[in-house]
Amino acid sequence: MHDEEALFRTVHGIAGRFAGQPVPVVIDALLRQLPQAPGFTGADIRRIAEEISVGRDPSGL
Repeated sequence: MHDEEALFRTVHGIAGRFAGQPVPVVIDALLRQLPQAPGFTGADIRRIAEEISVGRDPSGL
């Protein structure tokens, strides 16, 4: 559970700082800052980046 919380908090922080930025910029931030998570794919990261890019916070926090 602690790992999931860290993941969601990181996504939430990135969403706050990078909302409205181009998808590649958000992807770069996610790749640099996200903790390792088993089963997390490039498609997952792109989907999250697309949400953040249009101003949404996919973390649910």
